[in-house]
Amino acid sequence: MKENIINVLNDVTKAIGVMEINDLLGLTTVAELQELQKNLQDLVETGLLHETRKSEYILIKNCKTLRTGIITINRTGNGFLLVEGPDIYIDKSNLNGAINGDMVEIDLINYQNSVEGKVIRILKRNLNNIVGEIIKEHNHLAFKPDDAKLDIKLKLDYDSLKQCVEGHKVLLQVIKELGKNYYLAKVAKIIGHKDDPGVDIISIALRHSINIDFSEATIKELAFIPSEVSPEELRNRKDLTGKQIFTIDGDDTKDIDDAISINKNGDNYELGVHIADVSYYVKVGTALYEDAYLRGTSAYLADTVIPMIPHQLSNGICSLNEGVIRLTLTCDMTINPQGKVIDYDIYPSYIKSRKKMTYKNVNQILEAGKIPEGYEAFASDLKLMQELAHILRKEREGRGYIDFELDEAKVVQDETGKAIDIVKRVRGEGEKLIEDFMIAANETVATHVTNMDLPFIYRVHDVPNSEKIEDFKNLVKQMGYGIQTNLNKITPLTMQSLLAELKNKKEFPILSAMLLRSMKKAVYSTNNIHHFGLASRCYTHFTSPIRRFPDLTVHRLLRTYCFNHELDMETINFNAKYLIDVAENSSTTEVNAVEAERDVMDMKMAEYMQDHIGETFEGIINSVTNFGFFVELANLIEGLVHISTLEGYFTYVPEMLSLVNLDSKVSYRIGDTVKIVVTAASKENGTIDFALYQGDENGNQE
Repeated sequence: MKENIINVLNDVTKAIGVMEINDLLGLTTVAELQELQKNLQDLVETGLLHETRKSEYILIKNCKTLRTGIITINRTGNGFLLVEGPDIYIDKSNLNGAINGDMVEIDLINYQNSVEGKVIRILKRNLNNIVGEIIKEHNHLAFKPDDAKLDIKLKLDYDSLKQCVEGHKVLLQVIKELGKNYYLAKVAKIIGHKDDPGVDIISIALRHSINIDFSEATIKELAFIPSEVSPEELRNRKDLTGKQIFTIDGDDTKDIDDAISINKNGDNYELGVHIADVSYYVKVGTALYEDAYLRGTSAYLADTVIPMIPHQLSNGICSLNEGVIRLTLTCDMTINPQGKVIDYDIYPSYIKSRKKMTYKNVNQILEAGKIPEGYEAFASDLKLMQELAHILRKEREGRGYIDFELDEAKVVQDETGKAIDIVKRVRGEGEKLIEDFMIAANETVATHVTNMDLPFIYRVHDVPNSEKIEDFKNLVKQMGYGIQTNLNKITPLTMQSLLAELKNKKEFPILSAMLLRSMKKAVYSTNNIHHFGLASRCYTHFTSPIRRFPDLTVHRLLRTYCFNHELDMETINFNAKYLIDVAENSSTTEVNAVEAERDVMDMKMAEYMQDHIGETFEGIINSVTNFGFFVELANLIEGLVHISTLEGYFTYVPEMLSLVNLDSKVSYRIGDTVKIVVTAASKENGTIDFALYQGDENGNQE
């Protein structure tokens, strides 16, 4: 019924009552009316409908000034609504009792020539995954949440504290509400002592709904998972063990799910992409499958991996390790000199990888012309692959592929898990080569199933909102740069052209990141609306079934549709409904993993900077707010210069993206290079504070 309600309200621009909706739906019984009322409330609570004080309803998307989403609150107490494009600022005076992580409905308001939000309804209180530390308070054990913005009172169940000691990190479970913002909770899990290696990362994972333990049923099923492939399992599969197939991954990678091979036939290239056949072992109806569905993805948090499937599979029988037979699904592609796939074949296979290569060594060959020991027999294949990768990239760029060229940070830790360095992650020729080949395979598989006109799961990326792009254009103008690209019609090629215009500007890394934030996020869907960022008409995720549930699902669908030819209506109808759930759950779990990764990075950066307090660095201002500005250092560490630390009285001027001292005319804006001193860093809060360096010309602090 919910879908029908949304359909009938799609073109309604004024809130209407229950009976009017009842009539639009053609409902005739009391039972149907009661079901309607229940579904209306469900849609309100999920943020799709707005309910007026008169109990009238309208779709949120049809309200110009209303938005719904998850609110995040920073350490100043102010909030941001997480939405597509730039997040919406909410002053702490307009939170109306909302706490960090709540799902809320806001009204857009104008304040000092900028648009802000005001919370008008808390749709769903975030009381899941409360993680914190057991502390001593008045000679009794008490609980201190890791999230300092969690503005609620908690009473702990005494019995659940019996195994706890001071310093334990724990996960709470809320039992019931005792009063306004006052809850009874119990200790559901003792994570470990706060000083134990890895407990800091696991605590963040649990806070983001990432389960670190597999179910007992899954553990039992592991007893039946083989450690090597048996001859019986090779039947009805193509033997590719005679081909020169190898893998390329990071130095420490243990869950290897993709291998590649290449050949040249005349002018055409024959590329083989061989992916671990995880779906052979993780079957529908098993506990392994259910756990994989619930996790949705592996989480890579600094040097800690929380796998989607147990290590016995992810690092063992499913991993395409060197020198052992592994079951795979192969996508062979014939690619012409223009980068077009002119023929392909997708089939079950088995391989024996000839070499576990590392990006570092492959980049030595492709970038420096040096062949590391043990790579001699593969150098010619790698150079041919590089040749093809450049052709594929040129073809993608020709249709509008957008490369934002964003740098990523990598944490270097010692044996105790302490951050000892933060470095930029290298994206060399080897990394790009694998990316190019995986994109080609993903497009080929997606196109194949789409042409069969069967239910499928896609990776989609919607067209950006024109207003967001216009806002970005105005922002660039405020920075003194003109835009020649015609943005009247937004296509991948226009976005590509816009980035090219900004390429040589000193603020390019910041502008590139801001443009990316103004675009919509890629998600999973059963509706193929194309992939804007890749300029791809048909895209899916096929190449990482060890790490992502959608890829595992695509493998299952290939087996069902293409290998077993199960095309009866019962199978098709089941997939048509079930894949909607898979897409929604996979998108949600992906967001959880990304947010956990971000929080771990913030924590580790703060941990690293705790040893550098008092030191000076040069950085660039990458964002300005009414409470200060953020400065990004060369190694991508970011800290806040609070407005209270600036000499004189500064005012935030949003249309200039600046903090301005109206008396001295001194201003600080996005893109300015500044010298800072580190004044504070908190691993606990994941925050770093800077102040402008006030040294004299000889480098002495004034």
